[in-house]
Amino acid sequence: MIEQQYSGIRAEIVALLHAARSASARSVNALMTASYWEIGRRIFQSEQQGEERAEYGEALVSQLAVDLTRQFGRGFSKPNLWKMRAFYLAWPERQILSTLSRESAQPLYSNNFPLLPTDIQAAAAAFPLPWSSYVRLLSVKRIEARAFYEAEALRSGWSMRQLDRQIESQLYERIALSRNKAAMLEKAEKAQPNDTMTPEEAIKDPFVLEFLDLKDEYSESELEDALIQHLADFLLELGDDFAFLGRQRRLRLDDTWFRIDLIFFHRRLRCLVIIDLKVGSFGYADAGQMHLYLNYAREHWMKEGENPPVGLILCAGKGAAEARYALDNLPNKVLAAEYQTVLPNEKLIVDELERSTQQLEDRRLAAKK
Repeated sequence: MIEQQYSGIRAEIVALLHAARSASARSVNALMTASYWEIGRRIFQSEQQGEERAEYGEALVSQLAVDLTRQFGRGFSKPNLWKMRAFYLAWPERQILSTLSRESAQPLYSNNFPLLPTDIQAAAAAFPLPWSSYVRLLSVKRIEARAFYEAEALRSGWSMRQLDRQIESQLYERIALSRNKAAMLEKAEKAQPNDTMTPEEAIKDPFVLEFLDLKDEYSESELEDALIQHLADFLLELGDDFAFLGRQRRLRLDDTWFRIDLIFFHRRLRCLVIIDLKVGSFGYADAGQMHLYLNYAREHWMKEGENPPVGLILCAGKGAAEARYALDNLPNKVLAAEYQTVLPNEKLIVDELERSTQQLEDRRLAAKK
């Protein structure tokens, strides 16, 4: 009887905590979205007051990106600020004013002053979906299609993954051509196994972490996390050529987030070394993703006088390990040859990868005994 009572109260508390975490994530997302909409509004209205609007807008956003990043950290790059401006234009004031008039007796404006910080919470009622969903919706150019996806996401309770899947599969266009629209909508409401997002995942959303100025220490597995640390130490022990710059560096391309496992600077080669670890066998997609990282690093992280970055893909699949340098996009063969001469031998790295993996597995098995 006591065990049954305990099981019952434990289940109730677990359900309560899950509900509280989900509610917290929704609340933070709504406040964040309202804040970003207001930032976009202020940027747009400030542009309209500039004499040369296009030039003034570019200068304004550039300066804001520098100042806000210095004060608040991540999340306020130029692309992000332009996205906030686009968000304001896609969800105009008349739509937000209409929602606020229903949700709050507080005025949105007073004597022509803009939305006050104390009113952000009231404005959040106009944005019931997560900020990630609005970012995804911005990629839908047709106003009618965007409104459809927003309405259906709210009505059916779509997760971000469901919304992304429906947009990718062109649900709006398929329904427009379908004779049985109700049946298609009913089918679209059904979630797929991978659609569900846990409260922990929602709270660890990169947008939420940026907004709250929290560090993202997430790693896909304990093994991968430990291997990354082992490899970082190993490379630093090879000599003073490798200078450690960071691990689990996040970058966003369009609406997709990526994590780069390790970033070093090689002093002799004068170039960044981007390292990506795969707990699995090597595939063509891994090479494509690495070249994406290198192109991004070349454009955004490479300093004047440096050589182009080089990538190292490490695969720690069971039964086999391999290391591959990505040198294809270097401007000339001489530079590629120099890189191959100076960088650590790939077999040396593979041996360390296998040794570290075995040590970690042995340690894990010993802990279970």
